[in-house]
Amino acid sequence: MSLVKAKKHLGQHFLTDKNIAEKIVNSLQGSENFKQVLEVGPGMGILSDYLLRKTEYETFLIDVDIESFQFLQKKYPQLGDKLIHGDFLKLNFKDVFADKIAIIGNFPYNISSQILFKILENRDQVIEVVGMFQKEVAERCAEKPGSKEYGILSVFLQAFYKVEYLFTVKAGVFNPPPKVLSAVIRLTRNEVEHLGCDEKLFWQVVKAGFNQRRKTLRNALSGVINKEKLGAEPMLELRAERLSVADFVYLTDLIDKAK
Repeated sequence: MSLVKAKKHLGQHFLTDKNIAEKIVNSLQGSENFKQVLEVGPGMGILSDYLLRKTEYETFLIDVDIESFQFLQKKYPQLGDKLIHGDFLKLNFKDVFADKIAIIGNFPYNISSQILFKILENRDQVIEVVGMFQKEVAERCAEKPGSKEYGILSVFLQAFYKVEYLFTVKAGVFNPPPKVLSAVIRLTRNEVEHLGCDEKLFWQVVKAGFNQRRKTLRNALSGVINKEKLGAEPMLELRAERLSVADFVYLTDLIDKAK
């Protein structure tokens, strides 16, 4: 089979190191709660080779690149309709998966945030994720309050997942090599079904707080809060990066009650 050419507009950097591929697949903790795994952007199948050896999982692959899709059709004829030609960002999970799933992949760096938000939208089904990201994005996902890396993505992900930074990957193990370092993280769904506040307002408060992260929350949230009703709430004198998920939930509830 002729090899697939990496396409810049799709953000493709094919992993070539089999040891790292195996390490990524083995980072799936597994659970009695899911039996199906979806690999996003399999390319030429270096992760897929190891995934398909895991007989405890039913493996699905999705790739938007028609060249990769046709290559994988020849490589894994046994997959049939479990090999999907399509855009992960447009996938209707409930049409494909009846129950809980895990997601794995060497994700295209140019849409990594969109992938994570897609996972968040489907958090009731996606209970584990192991993924390769640009190192800075991976650090942001796992970062704790108090640092400049901690941001919107950190709060949203950590509200519903335990986020673990697993290991760093050098550029030389990809073809073509990216201009940045990469890293693998694992998300494990926590037991939070509902945050205990108005979740739509929660998203709004977190986004507004970090969109003007140099300002105190009292000023950053001026379009969201009733300053008079909240009075001297001390949390409003802090910047967004100082607040944990629980703090944001508390603040959202205060704002909601002060409307």
